[in-house]
Amino acid sequence: MKDKFLIIRLILAAVVIVTVSIAVKNSILKSSKVNTSDTLSLEQQDKVLPLEGVVLPISWRDLGKKLVDSGTIDLEKFQALYKTSGEQEELIKKLLTQSFDEALVMTQNNSGVLLNILWAFGLANKNRILEEGPIMDSKYGGAGRFASTGGWTLAKGNPMNHYSKHRFIVLTEQQQELVERVSKNIYRPCCSNATYFPDCNHGMAMLGLLELMAANNVAEDKIYQIALKVNSYWFPSTYLTLSKYFESKGIAWDNIDPKEVLGYNFSSAAGYQRVLAEIEPVREQGGGSCGV
Repeated sequence: MKDKFLIIRLILAAVVIVTVSIAVKNSILKSSKVNTSDTLSLEQQDKVLPLEGVVLPISWRDLGKKLVDSGTIDLEKFQALYKTSGEQEELIKKLLTQSFDEALVMTQNNSGVLLNILWAFGLANKNRILEEGPIMDSKYGGAGRFASTGGWTLAKGNPMNHYSKHRFIVLTEQQQELVERVSKNIYRPCCSNATYFPDCNHGMAMLGLLELMAANNVAEDKIYQIALKVNSYWFPSTYLTLSKYFESKGIAWDNIDPKEVLGYNFSSAAGYQRVLAEIEPVREQGGGSCGV
């Protein structure tokens, strides 16, 4: 009997040792990452996602009306998405039915509306990136098979009827080269493609924004600054986490190089996953999906 109890005690002791070993191992693995809280201070958040928003250095004027008149945007479908939001309804009315000559400010609240409007513009405005770029590679079975093209369900009829079809703005060769150069270095964390391959809504919207900024002769370094702020509103958790990552390296968000952060190493899906191997993500509500 004593031998039986001794065996039981030995088994229980072994179980305890294994359990403790697993707990210690998990603790070591967890501690290998930078310890961050799920949220940041308001001051830290405001550096990445300014409450006052970011002024987009573009001239919108009657482009919204042209998107509607061309059928690129079905106004009824678009308005139906935001029928419960009075503030967004008013913004949509101004941008899509009137001539808008005010400064266009993107905030965390309206970033989704502007994402969809810029998506439509990027899809429809005639540009050789859409006609000669990687999105046209025959191995993909046609440009209409992507989330950014076939996924645009807020047009009248087939969205591909509007793909690079409308000359809403015409860029000079110098402006076009600027868009191509910059678009090849601006990624988004929902995939690992640059804006030059706009296969999702965020990429197509960013392409549209780059065209508009180039048309307004915005300097290249300023374009990167604006693009980073816009990406941050569209992917708040990602860029708040990147802010903590750079802080852990002794680099304040104010001092980072927007071009570097927007590049493959940090803003692509693959690059961001490597960051997450070193730091716990910050969880923040908001941001847009890759569909309407």
